[in-house]
Amino acid sequence: MPAAGVEALVGQAIREHLMDSGSPDKDLIRAHVTRVYVQADHLVIELRAAKKEPPPGREDGKPPSRDSGQPEADRIVLRVPWTKPPSKRRHEIILPQSAAPQDARPIRAETRATLVASIARGRCWLDEIVAGTVTVDQIAVREQCSIRQVNMTISLAFLAPRLVQVAVDGRLPRGIGVTRLREAPAEWDRQYAMLGLSV
Repeated sequence: MPAAGVEALVGQAIREHLMDSGSPDKDLIRAHVTRVYVQADHLVIELRAAKKEPPPGREDGKPPSRDSGQPEADRIVLRVPWTKPPSKRRHEIILPQSAAPQDARPIRAETRATLVASIARGRCWLDEIVAGTVTVDQIAVREQCSIRQVNMTISLAFLAPRLVQVAVDGRLPRGIGVTRLREAPAEWDRQYAMLGLSV
């Protein structure tokens, strides 16, 4: 069960019931809740009943025993609509406009990892150059690669934010990786057009 989500719903329900806008959820739950039942489509929240004067003959304040035949104290029951969220988050693949939905295949996990790492590396190198701490030539020597390789990696730092997000989420279609995204146009709309995507 998603404990944090259930706790938030329970706290909100108690807050609305008591019209308490100041107390933290945990304090409200600790002070008022006796049980929470998780059903398929709702939560059943049992609250402690307000304290009442002891019945005649019970000055000690203890509730009557169940064997006495007297009804139990009324319970306060709240019902809150709830649906269990899916165990796995569903990701839709961003497809080129010309592609058929049945041909959708997500980017490979290894390709995604390489792409995300390359974007992060390009941003880091760009920050170093902007700060004036290194030059492209120095990065090439340090990383033992060509100047062209450095420039191509830095170009990934200029990808559209939304394009980077779908790459991180693994929602790019298979076939789009580092090679296709290097030296992409500076304009974000042209990047989408180059890939045939509508993000």
